[in-house]
Amino acid sequence: MSLAVVHSRALDALRSPQVTVEVHLANGLPSFTLVGLADTEVKEARERVRAALQTSGLEFPNNKRITVNLAPADLPKESGRFDLPIALGILAASDQIDAAKLARFEFAGELSLAGELRPVRGALAMALAAAHEGVDPPRAMVLPTESASQAARVDGVAIHAAAHLLEVVRSLLPGDSAEPLPSAVPAAVAPPPSRGDLRDVRGQSGAKRALEIAAAGGHSVLMVGPPGSGKSMLAQRFAGLLPPLTHDESIESAALLSLTGAAAAHTWGERVLRSPHHSASSAALVGGGSPPRPGEISLAHHGVLFLDELPEFQRHALEALREPLETGRVTISRAARQADFPARFQLLAAMNPCPCGHLGSALRACRCTPDVVARYQGRLSGPLLDRIDLQVEVPAVAATTLADAPGGDSSAAMALRVAQARGRALQRQGVLNRELAGESLERHCTLDAAASNFLQSVSVRLGWSARGFHRVLRIARSIADLAGSEAIVLAHVAEAVQYRRVLAVQ
Repeated sequence: MSLAVVHSRALDALRSPQVTVEVHLANGLPSFTLVGLADTEVKEARERVRAALQTSGLEFPNNKRITVNLAPADLPKESGRFDLPIALGILAASDQIDAAKLARFEFAGELSLAGELRPVRGALAMALAAAHEGVDPPRAMVLPTESASQAARVDGVAIHAAAHLLEVVRSLLPGDSAEPLPSAVPAAVAPPPSRGDLRDVRGQSGAKRALEIAAAGGHSVLMVGPPGSGKSMLAQRFAGLLPPLTHDESIESAALLSLTGAAAAHTWGERVLRSPHHSASSAALVGGGSPPRPGEISLAHHGVLFLDELPEFQRHALEALREPLETGRVTISRAARQADFPARFQLLAAMNPCPCGHLGSALRACRCTPDVVARYQGRLSGPLLDRIDLQVEVPAVAATTLADAPGGDSSAAMALRVAQARGRALQRQGVLNRELAGESLERHCTLDAAASNFLQSVSVRLGWSARGFHRVLRIARSIADLAGSEAIVLAHVAEAVQYRRVLAVQ
């Protein structure tokens, strides 16, 4: 036959729409034309496919006019994922494999010049799309071995692994001579690397308490203190307080990481910790490009985003975080299309109180003038600070404290209390405390008369916005959950108020 149809998938943000690869062979002046809004990477498939077929001992129709159409024509296609379907379409159109068998599969994979299959980005997103499209039964997927081991974690779709083009060709030969491809097996999950224990951080009992509250309620935290006081150590150990990811959360997290090729077997089920450098642009943080790709806030979905030296980030990059902190999603709009990514991350940020870093330190004198301090802290806008739940001071640690043996609770003990507090919140309201809003916030954060009067007076005196007022209620709810109390009392509100006063919200 002169026409073959092969099924594949493209990537469009976290979606993976179907792509039909149509290959037509005709008599005429020999040529190889590829159409269908293909990116440069896709157009280069012509040379990779030609070389892979010839080095694999297969026949390439050099004397034919080859036309490859990637439909739908208005959907952008990028990367080398279409190498394998194009090669199979040429083989089917030239009657070297059974074209009827192609209808049962979807193919994706980049070809080397020797015919080996290289992994592709977004394997999990492709498998999720195939499983959830409502086709019964869904087509089986044929992917490179490494990509197949990722996609095999998705239930509801058969995944086959192949390391070389010839393996796929042998499975599509006509008659009984075909050799079926093996089913893919999820890669073994190695024990997660140790992130250290919070007991390693000497002193800083107040900061550890704030991190425990943040972990219990899913709140964001800003740590303010001089250099060397332990802010980075605290942030690196924070993920050890959080409960393991559920299966669905692991799928979502790994699917986003797979869009950048960052997913790996040893990170499966582990909450990611993303810590971009302060030179990162707003596009690097929230996502961008054409076609749009996820940024750090989406790659930290269900994990932790740590921004060290917060005032050193570009102002417009930090301001771009304001909406995702509220909504848990980010929408990247371009002239031609929109891309929507989840961004339910937990923000940890650290900063020095002034340019020299020693404002308020008992160990070294600060050399910054009040105007310099005000300008430095003014790099963080009031609306951004208003969206950060807890502000905690991390003071300098004296040498005598550093020389003492580690003290305080271990990360494991704190993680147990956090798990119990989260369990109470989920059983009571179905969501973490940070997600309480509207009627559910009023119902689950009811205060007695003394606590209510205290919170109102503090709010008026400090000039809090409605957002700041409600954030204190959520923090107090988390403190009460850690204490095992159904009621929020004055002591819980008083502690919550202390975490909103380190930096003034202008």
